[in-house]
Amino acid sequence: MNRPLSKDSSVTARGLLKSIVLATVLSIAVFAVLSIYSDVRQLQANLAVFTYCSLAFAFLLASGNYGVRFIRWQYYLRHIDIIVPSGESALVFLSGFVMSVTPGKFGEVFKSLLLYESRRISIAKTAPIVVAERLTDLMALVVLIALGSLSFKEGIPITISGASVVALILMACAFRPIGDFFLALFDKLPLTKRVGPKLREAYNSLLEMTRLWPLLVGTVIGVVAWGMECAALYVIVLGFGVSVLSWDAATFAYSTSTMAGALAMMPGGLGVTEIGMAGLLRVLGGSEMTISLATAATILVRIATLWYAVVIGIIALGIRRILSKP
Repeated sequence: MNRPLSKDSSVTARGLLKSIVLATVLSIAVFAVLSIYSDVRQLQANLAVFTYCSLAFAFLLASGNYGVRFIRWQYYLRHIDIIVPSGESALVFLSGFVMSVTPGKFGEVFKSLLLYESRRISIAKTAPIVVAERLTDLMALVVLIALGSLSFKEGIPITISGASVVALILMACAFRPIGDFFLALFDKLPLTKRVGPKLREAYNSLLEMTRLWPLLVGTVIGVVAWGMECAALYVIVLGFGVSVLSWDAATFAYSTSTMAGALAMMPGGLGVTEIGMAGLLRVLGGSEMTISLATAATILVRIATLWYAVVIGIIALGIRRILSKP
């Protein structure tokens, strides 16, 4: 049963609103720059002939992504012996989407705060789930980049580079001697020694989720989930009435730009993801893929994935707040 909301809820709400507003302004600025660069009139012409049922299909694919990732969220909760009713857990999971516009989506640790508010489950125990989600997302994107690069020799170095970065992150998260070294260091620092026990609890939880089997399960689920959003890009390009982009090229373009945005630690990958995606679409789509067409496709797919997720998060959080009232 949900507990009353904490006194910090209004502060959290103001922080969320500020993050969303700032990200919205930044996103509008990015879209404006891309539109000007690609010729606004030509962009409008492309959008005028777009078949918007393709956008609806892209929303459906993005929804499939969220559904599959929820399965992973439930799997991780059960893996560390936390049982939350499915309906309540779904609202917590979807509410975390309001933090999709934080750097690397790590703001989704907000889900741990919600679980603490309603169930008094230790934040230190559940926060590592968000780290495991992001880690397996990166591993899944590396797999998709590799699959998409099969037809492009230029993609192989990108795949190797991405895999190397993910391997380093995985080593830092899953190799106990490294973790113990930093925990011992934090125990000696004045600013962190007080939270030493919580950090150890969090690290032990993270180790459980980065063992071979849960890591593989999380990555496979991530490949399926993010593969759906790669398909969303492919469908959106088809909606312009041209078939200039192959399935593997769409997979490569979406996965590479998404990973670049995540590693750049920009809020929601804003700027890095859009510029990277538009550039890759232009290069991989051939002569028919004009910069205005690539820009139009990029704008629509970001609406269908990133901003659709934020809207869902706001709705889910609102529903949860209503149900949480005493």
